[in-house]
Amino acid sequence: MSMEKPVLIEVRNLKMHFPVGTGFGIGNLGAVKAVDGVSFDVHEGETLGLLGESGCGKTTAGRAILRLYRPTSGEVIFAGKDLAKLRKRELRTLRCRLQMVFQDPYSSLNPRASVHEIVSEPMRIHKLCPRAEVSERVSDLLNRVGLNPHYANRFPHEFSGGQRQRIAIARALAVNPDFIVCDEPISALDVSIQAQIINLLEDLQDEFSLTYLFISHDLSMVRHISHRVGVMYLGKIVELTDRNQLYGNPLHPYTQALLSAIPVHDPEIEANRNRTILEGDVPSPANPPHGCNFNTRCPLAKPRCFEEEPELRQVSSNAWCACHFV
Repeated sequence: MSMEKPVLIEVRNLKMHFPVGTGFGIGNLGAVKAVDGVSFDVHEGETLGLLGESGCGKTTAGRAILRLYRPTSGEVIFAGKDLAKLRKRELRTLRCRLQMVFQDPYSSLNPRASVHEIVSEPMRIHKLCPRAEVSERVSDLLNRVGLNPHYANRFPHEFSGGQRQRIAIARALAVNPDFIVCDEPISALDVSIQAQIINLLEDLQDEFSLTYLFISHDLSMVRHISHRVGVMYLGKIVELTDRNQLYGNPLHPYTQALLSAIPVHDPEIEANRNRTILEGDVPSPANPPHGCNFNTRCPLAKPRCFEEEPELRQVSSNAWCACHFV
């Protein structure tokens, strides 16, 4: 995919810190640095994958970009405006252009609302569709996500996990968005259903010219759906490049370790290849290491890594990496 397409979202030095209280109302004990200075662009019509293990801050980053959380600092530029600083009324006018598909289709749908009510609610809130045309629009959306429109009067508990996620996608599409954050949309689903949902997202992207931020810890799915991939570790992006470069020639030691965990189909190659096994646990985001965040587990760490934090710098025409030795 050509990166000549215009930038839709600019994220600049985004931080999301959650204060840690004492529990007795006497000040606080610092902050959990869930997202700690993340920067990237998302181009129109592309899928940017955000990859990392549980707890690295990728979901928090997605929610802060959409202003479901108010960022501690940083900028999120969309349509010429900084979402991080907009007031609620100004933000509401942009809400219909920015949507999210949540991880768990069991908890993200109101169990007391019918499918018709769930999918039509965004249209009613934003006054996007005349009342006489709402039912027709809901039927059309259900058709597009692969559900029978006759199911519109049923309730979420009557559907499987994959069907519920299709309902959630229809709800996101109801307001004709430009940008959708897909927060691990397949991790709660059976493996047999995951590929169907990924294919559906790709088809809808082509049909409606959608732009995705696809958050996941599933290396193979990110490779399948993404044009470019950002790798997060402990609240920071450590590598950002296009899909083929990342999976063919990973630059950062953490990315190399992640990819070495993917099994190879050929048993001879699998038996003889070198694998990078990371030792120790991920440090606490409330007390990250001094210097490079990855220095406590990195097999290449040198004294400089414990003193100086590496910046995310451009190392080739389409690759950025946060490592002193790349």
